[in-house]
Formats: sequence, C-alpha cells, structure tokens
Amino acid sequence: MSGYISEFFGYRANDCSDIALQNTSKQVCPFLSSYCTKALGDKSNRTLSGVCSIRQVSLGSPDVICCPNRIYAENYKMLSTIGQKAFGQSYNLYSGRLAVSKAQEENGAIAVFGHGWGGELPLPKRKGKGSYYVDWILARLDGSGELVEFTAIEVQTIDTTGSYQNARRALIERRAIEKDTVGLNWENVSKRIIPQIIYKGQVLQREEMCRSGLYFVCPKPVYDRVLERLGGKEKLPQFPTQPAAIHFVAYDYLTDVPVTDGTIRPLGIIEEYCTTVYKVQEAFSAVDLPEQNVYRDAIRHSLYD
Repeated sequence: MSGYISEFFGYRANDCSDIALQNTSKQVCPFLSSYCTKALGDKSNRTLSGVCSIRQVSLGSPDVICCPNRIYAENYKMLSTIGQKAFGQSYNLYSGRLAVSKAQEENGAIAVFGHGWGGELPLPKRKGKGSYYVDWILARLDGSGELVEFTAIEVQTIDTTGSYQNARRALIERRAIEKDTVGLNWENVSKRIIPQIIYKGQVLQREEMCRSGLYFVCPKPVYDRVLERLGGKEKLPQFPTQPAAIHFVAYDYLTDVPVTDGTIRPLGIIEEYCTTVYKVQEAFSAVDLPEQNVYRDAIRHSLYD
C-alpha cells in the first residue's frame, strides 16, 4: 500500500505560497492557532508530523483527513454546526463554567467540554478505564444559567499504516510531493470505532437530558466505510432525532468552493444519516455467511484440481 500527503501544516501539499511555507517552517497548526500537536511516530519522538490528510495512489482516491484537529477548522465551526442541529437554534459557545454567566447575559449559551475546553468531566470509570468519555459535550444553558439539555459528539478521522516520513521530508526540504508507504487503516473501523459508538450510544440514551443522542462526526470516506460495514442504508433504517439516536455526520471538504494558494480548504457537512443505537448494534452483529461447505470445496480444489 502506498500514498501521498495531501495537506501539510494546514495547507495543500502543492501550495507554495508564503503562508504555507511559513507554516511548514514554524510547524504551526492553523486550526489550533498553535504548534502542531501530532508527534511523528511514538510519543518519545519530538518531531511534529504536520500531516493533516493523505490519499492513496490509486486513480480517483480522495483526500482523507487523518488528524482530528483538521476537523476543528474555522475556530471549531463544527461544534457550532452540531449545536444548532441538536438544539434548534444558534448559541455562543463558551468553555465549561464560563458559560453560566454568559448564558445569563445572553439569554442562553452552550457550555463546551472537551479538547481543552472546560476541563475533563468527572465521569465514573468502567473497570478502571474512562470508556464512558466522548470527545465533546455541548451543554445548553437557559437564560438563568441552568442546564436544560446536552448532546455528545464523537470525532473520528482515519488511522494510518506504513510511513510518510520520506514524503514529509520531501515537502520540508523542497516542497515536492513524493509517494511513500503510508496507507489507511480501515480494519480499525470494524474492530474499534463501531463498538465504541454502540457502547457510548447505549450510555447516552439513558440520560434524561440528552435528547438528541450521539453525533458521530467523521470524513466522508470513513462515513461511507462505516455505513458499508453496517450493511448500507437499506439495512439501517432512518429514524428522527431521539435520545437513542446516532447521527452519522460526514464532515469533509466542500468541493463547490474554489481554493487558491494561500487559503485553507473549507469543511462542512456533506451528508448526514440518523438511526438508533439498537439498529446499529443489530446491523453490526449480523453476519453474511458464505454458501455451505466452502472450506470443503477449497480443500478439494487444492488437493485434486
């Protein structure tokens, strides 16, 4: 398997503008307004990756976001977008406890917990591990600063296999796009991502104030692969928003917006599909069996044909 780096320190890999080159030189993440936080290799390696998305070498392969921070472009626009969907109108977002006084001033606000906002929620642990945690909690407060309802967001990009170190070096040294052994870890979709969605969805559907369920936000290729693993939309009935809902949200590059050198490709919701945690669990557990005696036939073929 092999691929290319598509975006590097926030800008297209083939963008040779001054701002793109400066970001690479300074190792800045424009989505966090600080240095890139993604280490190259294990945590003992202090070299910063800078890789936002990759694409495979096969013709027509899409750019796939591999760094969660890329989803937080435009000052965490994704959070505001999901908040409006979940709560039916727009509110300003504030970090944790700061939202209480702001809600009183503005007749409502959203308290945000996650990714450096509002600190870690003191949730109980399951067998010593914090497996209840979701990436984001958006809590709506009314005009008196009281908690009215909340929703949860899980963000998933794609894990990579192989290496992009040589491709990265080529971009740093001469802004050249070179092929490397980097690939996409689609196995992780089945082994880890879907079971986590099911478990966290089950926990949230028992919460009195979580009326909109769980929002699962991911790039379009991951969204497509997850729905495919669950048997497709024809095997996954659509439901309206409810406490047991799982909203699959494809959040990816907007293809209808022209991008020039020195600008960052904008993101937005490409597609959304709402079902329930029960249907996801049912679809994930379903097994498509092959025809009877496939092992026998394969053994005979190997022995006698």
